[in-house]
Amino acid sequence: MAFEYHRILVAVDGSEASELAFKKAVDIVKRNHAKMFLVHVIDTRTITTVAPEVYDQTLASRSESYAQSILNDYKEKAHKSGVLDIVTHVEVGSPKIKIPKDLAKKYEADLIICGATGMNAVERFLIGSVSESITRYAKCDVLVVRS
Repeated sequence: MAFEYHRILVAVDGSEASELAFKKAVDIVKRNHAKMFLVHVIDTRTITTVAPEVYDQTLASRSESYAQSILNDYKEKAHKSGVLDIVTHVEVGSPKIKIPKDLAKKYEADLIICGATGMNAVERFLIGSVSESITRYAKCDVLVVRS
């Protein structure tokens, strides 16, 4: 008997890598008759690098609406592909912590699917990639999709 995944968390950020991860996720969700949890984490590091006087509710709400539009877009694509059981979620914080520790636990994910990051080698060396953190801290299986 083959193992089946039932609750698949798909982390997306609008990048080419996350687009590929999403496409693979749709196939896996359909094959396993699973529930899809589409998540996007608004990275606080990117927001806090903006000067405090520039950072206001406008920037926060713009980030939120961008995240929501990404998720709505992916949800629509998933529906067109025949995946109907989908939950979308926007979170604010560090994707490295939020995805593997908080969201995977919240949704009781048995698989996390994410794209390999597009960071440059220096950045990866200094801070490590999000996908690397997910694989390190997740309590469930992780599929990192490479382009």
